[in-house]
Amino acid sequence: MATEADIMKALEEVYDPELGMNIVELGLVYDVAVAGKACTITMTLTAPGCPLAFTIDQQVRSVVAALGFEDVDVQIVFDPPWTPDRMSDEAKMKLGFF
Repeated sequence: MATEADIMKALEEVYDPELGMNIVELGLVYDVAVAGKACTITMTLTAPGCPLAFTIDQQVRSVVAALGFEDVDVQIVFDPPWTPDRMSDEAKMKLGFF
């Protein structure tokens, strides 16, 4: 069965369409928990009310299910709120934060 590290790698395939970067680089994934064939992803979005929330949620479910998980629970939370500090250094450079 896939590990948390495998899931994080798979989540690099999910992009925020507005920013053109994956959700891992952007620091949107807060936690990954595996229990047998079930997986819970706790994540956030760059802003509450994001019009692409459904699309991102569906993409997360799809890439994780492709790893063999039968139950994929995506929890989108806004506490703690996302800030650019959560982004990788590479993402910060791409977006001009450095």
